[in-house]
Amino acid sequence: MIDFEIAPLTKEIVQTIETFGRSFSRKKARYYDEYEHEHEGLKPDEIKAVQEYQLGILKKMQESKKDREKPSLSGVITGEARSWGDQALLSGAVRMGLGNAAINAVATDDQKKRFGRLFAAMAITEPCCGSDTASIQTTAKLDEATNEWIINGEKIFVTSGHKCEAVVVWASLDRSKGRPAIKSFVVEKTRPGCTVTKLEKKLGIRASDTAAIVLEDCRIPYDNILGTPEIQEKKGGFRGVMATFDATRPGVAASAVGIAKAALDFTKEKLEAEGYTFPYDRGIHSLSAVQRDMMDMEANLDTARLLIWRAAALMDQRQRNSKEASMAKAKAGRSATLVCQKCVLLMGPLGYSREWLLEKWMRDCKITDLYEGTGQINTLIVARQILGFSRDQLK
Repeated sequence: MIDFEIAPLTKEIVQTIETFGRSFSRKKARYYDEYEHEHEGLKPDEIKAVQEYQLGILKKMQESKKDREKPSLSGVITGEARSWGDQALLSGAVRMGLGNAAINAVATDDQKKRFGRLFAAMAITEPCCGSDTASIQTTAKLDEATNEWIINGEKIFVTSGHKCEAVVVWASLDRSKGRPAIKSFVVEKTRPGCTVTKLEKKLGIRASDTAAIVLEDCRIPYDNILGTPEIQEKKGGFRGVMATFDATRPGVAASAVGIAKAALDFTKEKLEAEGYTFPYDRGIHSLSAVQRDMMDMEANLDTARLLIWRAAALMDQRQRNSKEASMAKAKAGRSATLVCQKCVLLMGPLGYSREWLLEKWMRDCKITDLYEGTGQINTLIVARQILGFSRDQLK
């Protein structure tokens, strides 16, 4: 049985996060969006403010037994609230990347001690392959003389690839053996042969850096591999690598809903100031087009939110949630994009201008339908699991 009861302290934490979002994140968001790579990140006093805020949140969460029992559910609820402010702006100060999720999901206790405090990004996409992760060309070869892995390849669109301290790199031990040979490796950025070659100029989440990284004869210790080096073809060794997405997709989906909710709340506030009302007790046939649009958008975000909570709750129960995580990600990414676009449309020229953050939210939300698996890929995953088809049977 899935329990969606929200602990009182979680509600209090959400209120704290939203207050911080209004008073800090949104006031800084435009500057960091405009200047993207032309700044050095958050200033020392800003980092201190964010860290003090994060420490206060952490202390509150440690006080709540129910939060500790439902860490994933609490995580997506508070994650939505953070994105309601500005998720990208906080990424550098929070120092937590997708690579950290991979380490937490599959690393040994010793690895968690070694890498747990590092700001870790995730490097998957390559110039030759994006959503088709099974086509990864980056290789990892074991040098038996030194007991080191030698990694060669190029990764692109690495979120936080410039600011991070380590990168979780997906590489193949034997490209002739396909998907089961793909493993993940922790590569510290200080390793010789690991070079950031480019910073992307992006449509949205411009406060968060996105980089290209080249690995050229980059040597790392043998025990920097996450999981076993054995290529278990019959047991589907690639499944363990992909399991990271089951943990991270609900969080990305929650971010999508948070951004869209910010746009929707802002739009509704502006419309109400102009005299619009939203009577929920009236039949749809008696509502204006604007009223119907607003209620339809709210319903879509509520649907996405419930899918996200279900995927997170299954994680808390230690049940497999691949289908549910992909459902949440596909629905949230698509819905958030459509909601933000509609909000801009409803606000007319001012919605399109930079006077408000509304156009920024429209740009920021688009990435949630792309990274961590595009909407199309996640829809395919859901369809395969419902129909019982393999990857080769349904592409």
